[in-house]
Amino acid sequence: MNIIETPIKDLLIIEPKIWRDDRGYFFESYNKKAFKDAGIIADFVQDNQSFSQKGALRGLHVQAHPFAQGKLVRVIQGKVLDVAVDIRKASPTYGQHFSIELSGDNFKMFWVPPGFLHGFVTLEDQTIFTYKVTSLYDKESEMGIIWNDPDLNINWGIDEKEAILSPKDLKLSSFKDLKSPF
Repeated sequence: MNIIETPIKDLLIIEPKIWRDDRGYFFESYNKKAFKDAGIIADFVQDNQSFSQKGALRGLHVQAHPFAQGKLVRVIQGKVLDVAVDIRKASPTYGQHFSIELSGDNFKMFWVPPGFLHGFVTLEDQTIFTYKVTSLYDKESEMGIIWNDPDLNINWGIDEKEAILSPKDLKLSSFKDLKSPF
């Protein structure tokens, strides 16, 4: 595995080694030792998967302690723009975001540790997105920020009219009103 640091400390891009032959391909999507060697100490407790059409936007979400989640995300089929926003109050990159394109073709994975808002938008129809998390979902611990917050100024790569959001995500608050628990 190739582990790539991003401009925001602790956010990591993981490029697995792909073995290809006439049958197709094989790769390790998770290897506890390799991740530990890269500084990712995570006890994954649940795997999640979503299926979405182009323009589905999920986020920006986070869970507060004691249910804060680290997430290892990847795309099985299709393509997404994945976004993480640093909300660790003591971080020099507080309020900054990093985005990466993940696809079924590029095999890249993205490690988003606790202390980051997370979201993604699907760039292709029939996209299958999957992620491992380090804590179970807890509704009372969930927080979020509206996806198109002007202070965050995230370029989602789609026209605002194309975004398909859940009623819950349409009601999220602004970044300036966030009281970060991290």
